[in-house]
Parts: sequence; structure tokens; C-alpha cells
Amino acid sequence: MFSVLIFRFSDFQIFKLNLMNKISNYFRESYHELLEKVTWPTWNQLQQSTVIVLVATVIITAMVWVMDFAGNQLLKLIYSLFK
Repeated sequence: MFSVLIFRFSDFQIFKLNLMNKISNYFRESYHELLEKVTWPTWNQLQQSTVIVLVATVIITAMVWVMDFAGNQLLKLIYSLFK
């Protein structure tokens, strides 16, 4: 019984070591990938992308506002017919 308990404890220790090795390996590989494999944009590319996103956001916001306003006016017209 005691040997079974020691064996299970030993299995648990091995499991913990394997888990810690996997976690540390994940962080090590992630760090390596971020430094050597990822192509980071230049400052000009980053600024251009930011401007594109901001302009697209303003355009889509305006479109949604126009559709909301038109829908509101249409519903007001429909409701006024039934007064």
C-alpha cells in the first residue's frame, strides 16, 4: 500500500514537471516567435493603417446614423397614419 502511494506521488511529481516544462516551453517559443518570426510594420505603415481604420469607422458610423435617422422618420410617418 505504501509503495502504491509513493508511486502515485511520484507520478504526480512527474506530471507537475511535465506541465511546468510545457508552460515554460510555450513562453520561450512565443518570445522567440515575437522577436524573430513576426514581421512588424514600420512607423509609416502603422500610421497609414490607423488613418484607414479611423476613416472607415467614421464612414460606417455615418451610414448607420443615416439608416437610423431614415428608419426613425419612416416609423414616425407610419405611426402618424394611424392616429
